[in-house]
Amino acid sequence: MTVASARSAADGPAVVLDGVHKHYGSIHAVDGISLTVARGEFFGLLGPNGAGKTTLVEIMEGQRQADLGTVSVLGEQPWPRNVALLPRLGVQTQSSAFFVRLTAREHLQTMAALYRTDRQAAERALASVALTDQGDHRVDDLSGGQRQRLAIASALVHGPELIFLDEPTAALDPQARRALWEVLRDLKRAGRTIVYTTHHLDEAEALCDRVAIMIHGRIAALDTPRRLVAAGSPTTRLLVPAERLTLEAARTIPGVDRVVQEADDIVLETLQSGPVLAAIDALVGLQGVQTRTVSLEDVYLELTGTPQS
Repeated sequence: MTVASARSAADGPAVVLDGVHKHYGSIHAVDGISLTVARGEFFGLLGPNGAGKTTLVEIMEGQRQADLGTVSVLGEQPWPRNVALLPRLGVQTQSSAFFVRLTAREHLQTMAALYRTDRQAAERALASVALTDQGDHRVDDLSGGQRQRLAIASALVHGPELIFLDEPTAALDPQARRALWEVLRDLKRAGRTIVYTTHHLDEAEALCDRVAIMIHGRIAALDTPRRLVAAGSPTTRLLVPAERLTLEAARTIPGVDRVVQEADDIVLETLQSGPVLAAIDALVGLQGVQTRTVSLEDVYLELTGTPQS
């Protein structure tokens, strides 16, 4: 590779897929996908189980061969298994394997040795996921959230350019999940390129620069969360405590398109939220009234017809 071509590869996209297909018999796991992930981008892959997300990520990682199409990762072909590319990639899977009888620090020192990087890399990786204080704890004594952070640290210990994260916050309680968000934001701020799968739509909306929603091996939508939401329904849902407003009274408010009762709330759907809120204020006041606009989850449900699972 010439100096000019090496510079071009370093400045080019992190991932380029063009017309990628992967079939398993009659099943089209990946059906003609083309996309580009820019350097430094936090890119999310969403979709129901069986949509083809895992197969697509494995193709990017070089673990699986595409049947058709071209794949470029950091300017190189990941398949046939590209050993020279592996140190530039970090991979965290849902079922990460650990040396459970070692401490967290020893585990990362072992990983660093496998990648022939310096021993201080383990300390840097521990610090990057806020596990320094747990460095001398055995892996099998760590909590679920701490193990998830250790899995990410294992993917980071050798300083990869491109990181693949598969459901890194799966099975975490809300507090641990939000704490891990900050770790992921720090990775983004450090300029890492991240390809990320998740079943948490709020998480994707909060963290990702762009998301691709996959259905049956194809991309149904690809854009920033903000633009996907903006292109969705303009309807606003106003939730009023049921003890304060009746269905009949809600239906008489000008500008209300639909009224339903959901649990303890009367839900008013409208395209004119300002005037309707003013009318509710005049009738019963605004205490306890909640406003719901379109979210990425609404866009997802409209496209797939199924909840994330």
